[in-house]
Amino acid sequence: MSHRSIGVVMNGVTGRMGYRQHLVRSVLAINEQGGVTLSDGGRVTLRPVLVGRNPDKLAKLAADHGIEEWTTELDAALADESNLIYFDAQVTQARVKAVLAAIEAGKHVYAEKPTAENHGDAVALAEAAAARGVKNGVVQDKLFLPGLLKLRRLIDGGFFGRILSVRGEFGYWVFEGDWQAAQRPSWNYRAEDGGGIVLDMFPHWTYVLENLFGRIESVYAHAVTHVPERVDERGETYPATADDAAYGVFELEGGVVAQINSSWTVRVNRDELVEFQVDGTHGSAVAGLRNCRIQHRAATPRPVWNPDLPVTARFRDGWQEVPDNAEFDNGFKTQWEMFVRHVLEDAPFPHDFASGARGVRVAELALRSSAEGRRLAMER
Repeated sequence: MSHRSIGVVMNGVTGRMGYRQHLVRSVLAINEQGGVTLSDGGRVTLRPVLVGRNPDKLAKLAADHGIEEWTTELDAALADESNLIYFDAQVTQARVKAVLAAIEAGKHVYAEKPTAENHGDAVALAEAAAARGVKNGVVQDKLFLPGLLKLRRLIDGGFFGRILSVRGEFGYWVFEGDWQAAQRPSWNYRAEDGGGIVLDMFPHWTYVLENLFGRIESVYAHAVTHVPERVDERGETYPATADDAAYGVFELEGGVVAQINSSWTVRVNRDELVEFQVDGTHGSAVAGLRNCRIQHRAATPRPVWNPDLPVTARFRDGWQEVPDNAEFDNGFKTQWEMFVRHVLEDAPFPHDFASGARGVRVAELALRSSAEGRRLAMER
């Protein structure tokens, strides 16, 4: 069996997601397991080349993980012909320029979502990649969560009958930064820096809904800034100009209605940080990050509304856990392996820049819907 190594330029890995999920839990984890296995049995390891603006952070990161190559010069990393893949996990505002440079250099490009701040730029990236003939992909990690993989299994097995509705709850309380440090960077709350929960999360909801339930046909959203003032990493108070919560209704093909609440100003009273309840004519399911519970129509109780008597039924007791029936790997790592196979042997990878642009379009429509107070149709 053959073994080879390819260079992967990783831009933005000093950030939270770029470091934890993409560098440590994906690229380095792939190397620890011996590389990506190809269809002929050969293996490919990944040689990370770290790129960023802060040389001190890059040097420490490289030393901590035994990585030999790092630079603050993106052009130099892109000029090296042994580097086949460019990965971008920067703040959204910096993504388009860097990705275009990588495409021009002939690199295959893998990027975090959203691929751009607006639909026009997102489409331009997809068109540039197609014109240059480079492989391209966008992170759509939620599809690889164990809970959603179980949900996919239920759909494929016909468990739901005709699906009627989807209800999603996502979020947690993000501290304001004064009496307790915030869990997210301050730019997330500044619209001028590309922040906002709509631009961050609606691309996720787009690929989840469209891959599992059907294409989005219309969007209605109400986006708000519940906490108007926060404290940044330097301890300075700043106005929060971006939305920190959004309440969306999506009409899907086939008549399915999806409602998803997204909030950084909510305290969690559910089993997981994100949960989707799917109701169908034959059964219902509640799927989270890892777990999935179901209730078939034959086992559905008959509640009776009586405000004068206490409820004696424990409704959760009537639900059944869906078994794993498989080993689930880290979703980010799984998608990295898929993209490497896509680059090296043209294996399928449907999560391209065109699908990423559609997610940006939905976010754009949601913000416009909120501003105008009306439902907007999603063009096909």
